[in-house]
Amino acid sequence: MKKPLPTVQNYWNLNQDQVLVQVSGNLKGLDSNEAASRIKQYGLNTLKNKNNNSGILLFFRQFKSPITLLLIGAAVLSAFLGDRLDTLIILMIVMISSVLGFWQERGAANAVKELLNMVQLRSMVIRSGKAVELPVESIVPGDLVMITAGDIVPGDALLIESQELFVDEAAFTGETYPVEKSCGVLPINTPLSKRSNSLFMGSHIISGKATALIIHTAKQTEFGKISTQLQIRIPETDFERGIRKFGYMLMEITLLLVFIIFAANVLLHKPVLDSFLFSLALAVGLTPQLLPAIVSVNLANGAKRMAIQKVIVKRLSSIENLGSMNILCSDKTGTITDGKVNLKGTLNANGMHSEKVMQYAWLNASLQKGFHNPIDQAICLSYKGEIGKFKVQSEVPYDFIRKRLTVQVNVDTENLVISKGALNSILSVCTSVELANGNLESIELHRSELISLYEQFSNSGFRTLGLAYKKGNAAHDFRRMDEKEMIFLGFITLFDPPKANVGATIAQLSQLGVSLKLITGDNLLVARSLAIQVGLKQPVILTGQEIQKMSNAALVHKAVLTNIFAEVEPNQKERIILALKKAGHVVGFIGDGINDAPALHIADVGISVDTAVDVAKQAADIVLLGHGLDVLINGVVEGRRTFTNTMKYIFMATSANFGNMFSMAGASLFLPFLPLLPKQILLTNLLTDFPEMAIATDKVDEVNIQKPQRWDLDFIKHFMIIFGLLSSAFDFLTFYVLLGILHADEKVFQTGWFTESVISATLIVLVVRTRQPFFKSMPGKLLSVATGVILLIVLVLPLTPAVTWFGFVRLPLSFYPYILTIIVAYIVFAELIKRWFYKKNVWRPSS
Repeated sequence: MKKPLPTVQNYWNLNQDQVLVQVSGNLKGLDSNEAASRIKQYGLNTLKNKNNNSGILLFFRQFKSPITLLLIGAAVLSAFLGDRLDTLIILMIVMISSVLGFWQERGAANAVKELLNMVQLRSMVIRSGKAVELPVESIVPGDLVMITAGDIVPGDALLIESQELFVDEAAFTGETYPVEKSCGVLPINTPLSKRSNSLFMGSHIISGKATALIIHTAKQTEFGKISTQLQIRIPETDFERGIRKFGYMLMEITLLLVFIIFAANVLLHKPVLDSFLFSLALAVGLTPQLLPAIVSVNLANGAKRMAIQKVIVKRLSSIENLGSMNILCSDKTGTITDGKVNLKGTLNANGMHSEKVMQYAWLNASLQKGFHNPIDQAICLSYKGEIGKFKVQSEVPYDFIRKRLTVQVNVDTENLVISKGALNSILSVCTSVELANGNLESIELHRSELISLYEQFSNSGFRTLGLAYKKGNAAHDFRRMDEKEMIFLGFITLFDPPKANVGATIAQLSQLGVSLKLITGDNLLVARSLAIQVGLKQPVILTGQEIQKMSNAALVHKAVLTNIFAEVEPNQKERIILALKKAGHVVGFIGDGINDAPALHIADVGISVDTAVDVAKQAADIVLLGHGLDVLINGVVEGRRTFTNTMKYIFMATSANFGNMFSMAGASLFLPFLPLLPKQILLTNLLTDFPEMAIATDKVDEVNIQKPQRWDLDFIKHFMIIFGLLSSAFDFLTFYVLLGILHADEKVFQTGWFTESVISATLIVLVVRTRQPFFKSMPGKLLSVATGVILLIVLVLPLTPAVTWFGFVRLPLSFYPYILTIIVAYIVFAELIKRWFYKKNVWRPSS
């Protein structure tokens, strides 16, 4: 039994020493033994219920269909009336179907759990005086965590150290803008939105860095307390909406048919209980009971195949959207380019190489302690000068409003403040410029020359930053408001070369029906240079300034025609994606930065990479373990493969199965006996469902992969009517043979039609699974084996003792030539009608 959880009250009103005592912690962090003990005491740091009974609940959910429950109830009633063998058989078949559904869904759930473990969030934690990276779930009260820009706060915490820290707390306060945080002690009655010395689980760091002491984890946090209110329903995907509508459509047809058949049989003076059981069994046959399991298994198998391709799926339903995607928005870094920034040069204000610019750029990049980025890494790798004894005194971290990073450094008696960032941002805080000869002149005298040099570098494809400095004061730490009256020193030029064969990759995406649109913060000139390098000869470019002036309606029209969005502000990414969605497209977005989370949320498919910041990985539906569009192309193909195999089950459920049940309903109106007994209907349903469970591993035709696919309910309705009527037509031909030619009695009729309907429904799967002639598209191994097994069972069943359990008899040999002729004719006609159907009916995505 766990001990009562000790809770620290009003920790924002305590100083550092007091709160360390309260949580039994220290500034060196917990040791591993104490941390393990606290996990046992407090539990894992997660809001998800670790329910050990989830398997039992999943099993019972297999019986949630009202029709299945009614059938079980009626069968039990039948037992009380003396027909115990039939009751036992009906319950056994229902149980087998439920166990199959449970087994498939449980396997799918376990597979997804394993995949999610591959992309779990991690935090830097101080344990025994050393910084280690641990899964967020392992963090306990008393842990010291180190956080920086892009991190998600892993628990409610009190700040121990902070530097220029800004946090997004919109989920708690509704405040749109980031709030500044700093150390201190606040009054006991300070409301949550004003607790500037505290961090809350689920918020994320916009800029700055801090060390914080974890006070509460999991459901003891503020986020945990309001998690039920914060659990906003995730919007349905196009595919989920289609599946739901399809299920409703079949349920409506089923209920109507059941009511009519039951009423008609009672009016014809057939036994009421038998008629009721028959109607319910018919409903079970019509209801796509295995649809949830089939969808789950298809998606889980798709996720496992995608994992092999280094694509990890966090939300299963996003696989279908990935297959439907026809526009992909992405930054250039790591997708079009190598993602490895290289330093081209460090140039003075006259555009000549400068060792001073190199040294000052290195000081800024190497001594900053905030968010580590490829630009700083490139500068540090290129510096070959003296390292010296420079020490950082203070820092103003980079943020997306200022667009610059400033450090204050000391060496001996010298104190310097060095700032680097976007050129316009650097120029805005400079009043003078240092020329090549060392002289200082007013920035206004040289502004046009500096901008001309910047445009020259950009036209050559180089990303160009500005660098400035000023003398600092060792007695005072440099602050944000001190970024003024600086001296412009020079330029830092960088390049990230295009990936090898990226042009071919973009062409391959285009062949798959996916249009690539680049969204970048780089200026128009750099973006155009890159576009030309990758084969876009006349790219249509839209800048952030132009977007800002556009109405939403104008952007909807313009965005579709644009290849590259350049000089884009972070908040404009979301607006671009919304515009593309409003134009009727399925939009994917690849993002890995702090400011990409809103766009990842709003996209139909949010895609991130394993090296992304926490907030981006948390927002994404799919995480790539490898960089580059080629990895994503594999994911798109797998998404379409999964979509196609799921649709195969839909087509199967609406062709032979639906036709057989419709025929059964019609036959019951003119036959003096039930065309099939309830237990025989359930056996038919079980046997025809068995091969369809192997559909997740079936082969997929190339034509289904070439273009994006979306749900089309009208197409499915047409398919159901055409192929359902075809199935019924051959069922009635079977009735004629049995009654008119062979003069079958009740049991021979039921055995004969059971044999014909199961064999035809099993073989028709091989026809409707492909648009090509069935002999040109071979099924997967599992589907072939499952089909063979069912055919063998049906043919052997009349020769076994089980024949009497189900009320069957041995068929006369004269029946088999007729059944063979009927099935061959059915397959041939189905193939011909399929060819006609796909010529006349074009798959149109539903809105």
